[in-house]
Amino acid sequence: MPNLVQSLQARDLGHLRIVAGLWGLELTCAETEAALKELSAALLNPQLVQEIVSSLSAEGRSALAALFDAGGKIPSAAFARQFGEIRAAGPGRRDRQHVYLNPASTAEALFYRAFLAYAFFDTPTGAQEFAYIPEDLAQAIKPGQALHPGSLSAITPAGTPGEKGGGGAEPLGRLATPREREHPIAASDRLLDDATTFLAGLRMGIEPPEMQVPAKGVAEFLKVAGIVVGVVAQPEQVKAFLEMSRLQALSLLANAWRASQTFNELRMLPNLVCEGEWSNQPLAARAFVFHLLEDLPEGKWWSLPAFIHDIKLKQPDFQRPAGDYDSWFIKRVSDGVFLRGFGSWDEVDGALIRYLITGPMFWMGVLELARPEESESVTAFRVNLKPVANAENGKLSVSSNGRISVPRLLPRVTRYRISRFCEWEAAKPDEYRYRVTTSSLKKARQQGLKAGQLLSLLAKNANAEIPPAFVKALKRWELNGTEARLEVQAILRVSRPELLEELRKSRAGRFLGESLGPVTIIVKPGAQDKVLAALAELGLLAENTSDTNSL
Repeated sequence: MPNLVQSLQARDLGHLRIVAGLWGLELTCAETEAALKELSAALLNPQLVQEIVSSLSAEGRSALAALFDAGGKIPSAAFARQFGEIRAAGPGRRDRQHVYLNPASTAEALFYRAFLAYAFFDTPTGAQEFAYIPEDLAQAIKPGQALHPGSLSAITPAGTPGEKGGGGAEPLGRLATPREREHPIAASDRLLDDATTFLAGLRMGIEPPEMQVPAKGVAEFLKVAGIVVGVVAQPEQVKAFLEMSRLQALSLLANAWRASQTFNELRMLPNLVCEGEWSNQPLAARAFVFHLLEDLPEGKWWSLPAFIHDIKLKQPDFQRPAGDYDSWFIKRVSDGVFLRGFGSWDEVDGALIRYLITGPMFWMGVLELARPEESESVTAFRVNLKPVANAENGKLSVSSNGRISVPRLLPRVTRYRISRFCEWEAAKPDEYRYRVTTSSLKKARQQGLKAGQLLSLLAKNANAEIPPAFVKALKRWELNGTEARLEVQAILRVSRPELLEELRKSRAGRFLGESLGPVTIIVKPGAQDKVLAALAELGLLAENTSDTNSL
């Protein structure tokens, strides 16, 4: 940290004399450089330092305590939010209006007494401005002496992104109340099942159904793990992933996510839209929250609202190293309003913390959640000390009409393969439902799959014998293809064969299809109105029974 001489180096002689006067001193030197040395030596008198510190307001002592608690420096934006800003005043205005005698903020009072200075320091994210107390002056203040004891935790530094946020200190937030944790939600490894569904849909070229984890989130997990590149699944990586044990597969996704610089949770918040060319650092924000979780007591339910509130109070700039709340273009979806300034912290930064805890960390099985009522938002969480490790030992069932019920814990690689032969039906919480149709079998054949492969998969993983009628139907389809077809057609029925023959000879004849009898014929799709018009020209009013309002 810079010392007093370095901190006051750029100040003019008038500023130095103001500092001296506020300390009850009088400078004898008329040259700036000599006056600076004279002033610095005088200010470092331990007895005088204690006297001046004792004369500070309670807010001033609280600000000094905060600086000490933070290791001597706090990001300038965070310090300004807590203790105010320093008015811009050149030497003329300063000396004419005596602004130092009526400070507009705690920060301004400390600044004109040399207890506070500002400088840029290097951080992993680049140079950042900090408010700090000169190092030699800090050493002259006995730690804790003359400082308000309750102010030591008034504010803590935003910290360097990626460093331990809690630093082993008192955890942020508080224990959850019985009401906040009344309805627990157990940790789960459902992410793996949703990833299997997503990969199967990607391979088949279809949109996956609604899943517990949003499809966008599943896609990002698979991308950072190298299983999907762009929008293309990598066959070898998919095979290896699906054949891993659930614990191994979950660890693969978790480790890739925790180390990823591209998995950007801020841009995944459901109620916000990020626009423009600005960038954030998702890895640093993610690491910050993980490190705070390390300080929480083991096995205890923790209040999520209180946790977020304490971060806002003590470490609000966790994802904004320079305390910049104006350069990110983030728009609220509901009304298109851009969220700028620190006043939008809850809707952006607070929402990100909630999303990390109730989203990716929960999906990974890292946390358990709880809420007051089943229909209410999450209000508590608990670190999950035992990793979720379900065994994939489920057995499927097959009905004679081609429906297949697959339990969630059937081996993922088996469900992936079976699903490619089927139409997908609505799933239950712990069961996936599929149906074998001629259409699904045709699509499977186009991808090089054979019905015999499906029979083999079903036989190895069924909880009972496969219905013989279904086995017979699959084998016949493999040999003969579709042998029966159920169609919906528009049928024209007339009262006499002569009318049908007359219609055939008219200009509407080209709209008629296969004859089903002497007075019945199929009408080609979409041609009903044209046939009705032709009949009207022949002097016949025909009834369209598919539309009761038409004649």
